[in-house]
Amino acid sequence: MHFLDQAKIFLKSGAGGPGAVSFRREKYIEYGGPDGGNGGKGGDIVFEAVQGLNTLIDFRYAQHFKAKRGNHGQGKDRTGAGAPDLVVKVPLGTQVLSEDKEEVLADFTEVGQRLVFLEGGMGGRGNASYKSSTNRAPRQHQPGEPGEEMWVWLRLKLLADVGLLGLPNAGKSTFINQVSNAKAKVGHYAFTTLVPKLGVVTHKGREFVLADIPGLIEGAAEGAGIGDRFLGHIERCRVLIHLIDISGDDPAEAYRTVNAELEAYGSELADKPQVVALNKLDLADQELGEAFAEELLAAGADKVFPISGATGAGTGELLDALLGYLPDHTSTETKTVEVEDSSDDSNPKWSPI
Repeated sequence: MHFLDQAKIFLKSGAGGPGAVSFRREKYIEYGGPDGGNGGKGGDIVFEAVQGLNTLIDFRYAQHFKAKRGNHGQGKDRTGAGAPDLVVKVPLGTQVLSEDKEEVLADFTEVGQRLVFLEGGMGGRGNASYKSSTNRAPRQHQPGEPGEEMWVWLRLKLLADVGLLGLPNAGKSTFINQVSNAKAKVGHYAFTTLVPKLGVVTHKGREFVLADIPGLIEGAAEGAGIGDRFLGHIERCRVLIHLIDISGDDPAEAYRTVNAELEAYGSELADKPQVVALNKLDLADQELGEAFAEELLAAGADKVFPISGATGAGTGELLDALLGYLPDHTSTETKTVEVEDSSDDSNPKWSPI
């Protein structure tokens, strides 16, 4: 399945049905009077967040969503049927933005969250509703109210507890494969990861979601490399893992480069807690690792965890540190309640068998 995290769509709610002009015509009933019913209400446009979707690829092939109009009113005071709502199902973490992308109109963060985004038009009045003592045979009626319409942007921000970032080829894919159930592509070249990846990490009885995004390079905020558009997928994370390649030319400079791009991106990403991990420990000796760790501390890191994503060395201590930033229950953890069996065996339920 292709990954798509932005899509522009057109929405239009249904118009209301027109009211009817009708007069009662029955044998032996003189002056039957008006009996035109009202029109039905148009269908609403409803957004619903559902589980099981993690991309907006469906909106590449369907960009126009139009609800049906209400039915006409009919004689014998029959009101037209209302049109059904048109439900647009979106993945968790989807935001609905205005056409100019300046305003967030809706944000879906919970399964089953629903929002009536555009209301359908009300049905028009039939001529029976105009009847009065001075207007005994009205022939006027109302057309249904028109529906609302607008273009909007959908933007997906993956829901994850922990975000993983760093320069290209820092070993992020190897790390997420080591600690989670993800099966990210691993290669000996930069930009192996082209789209965000999610993995569920299980550690010491806890579960949390880890998000890996494509690597950042200097100038990503101006579009260098893949750019910084995927940084939106870690905006909701509680803590970030900053992975740094110990075999690189200057780990401290790599640390400063990534943080500079976070500052340029904004959205308070630079203010999020960071856990710095010096990766690929298996390719260097302990003395070199300690020297690079001191440089990172001098560059602004609070603490440095030397790890190896390939062998798993040091990952346990890193995951221990992450647990301190998580809430009591993450989105993947469920609380089960034991239910005691209150049935009394001495008085069993009746059965014909």
